[in-house]
Amino acid sequence: MVARVCPELVRRKFPGLIFPVLIFSLLFCLSSPIRAQESPYIVTYDHYLEEPGSLEVEYFSTFGTQRGGNDFDAFWTEFEFGVTAWWTTEVYLAGQTTFNDSTIFTGFRWENRFRLLQREHVVNPVLYVEYENTSGADKILKEVEGHDVESDYAPPNAVLRKEHDHELELKLLLSSTFKGWNVAVNPIVTKNLLPSEPWEFAYAAGASRPLALKALPNRCNFCPENFIAGVEMYGGLGDTQSAGLHGTSHYVAPVVAWNLPSDWTVRLSTGFGLNDNSHRLLLRWGLSHEFSGFGELVERWLGGRP
Repeated sequence: MVARVCPELVRRKFPGLIFPVLIFSLLFCLSSPIRAQESPYIVTYDHYLEEPGSLEVEYFSTFGTQRGGNDFDAFWTEFEFGVTAWWTTEVYLAGQTTFNDSTIFTGFRWENRFRLLQREHVVNPVLYVEYENTSGADKILKEVEGHDVESDYAPPNAVLRKEHDHELELKLLLSSTFKGWNVAVNPIVTKNLLPSEPWEFAYAAGASRPLALKALPNRCNFCPENFIAGVEMYGGLGDTQSAGLHGTSHYVAPVVAWNLPSDWTVRLSTGFGLNDNSHRLLLRWGLSHEFSGFGELVERWLGGRP
């Protein structure tokens, strides 16, 4: 009964986002609760991977102001699966609504993260490899690369969607956790797979800490240990033809994650542009839920296990 009601509620409340939210709703209705602790970062990555066999479903939205064009809301759904203890794979489906313009699907991404060292160290490196197949209308701003600037997003969707990007993105995720503090730095290089396109450079960095390190004895939604707060900074560093800060955009964003005992996580981020090339405001929020034992469930469906 619940599995039938949930999709109907999704259809009424989110008519423009029926596909990603329908999948999210169905998985939630059929899931059992588990406990997870998620970082507050939206752009920066730390070194923690998905638990093997677990599936995390996430929905994110970015509202961006736009000088010289219409404001927009870009949204994406992520399906993150822990293949092994050292490998996590993830698929993104993205779209956007530009106000007074249109709502369109903008493409997909396939991300893989590989832990390079088995045990915890002072600095923990993770290799990040991603393939992107998106249109020029993609506005999720999951990272800011090369000479990406605010004016690139101002033209109408009908113009932007004519551009098609096939990109390879590489990151080295360097992360350390000490006395509750996490510090992460992500150098980024990106290459459009067209031979004539240069390599682009970027960065993301963040620091965060739970509001309390010691859990209270009673289960509660508003316990301070359920909240993780921090800040992240990200931006472009030019390309092989013109490396450096000239003609690039940069952002700083306070971030917070609220990890509920029911295993929902809510993330909030308010990004502020640091120069004239940047959007003045990027307001982001995200909602995620982790499904433990998803891999075993799929094996049973496929007849691989009794």
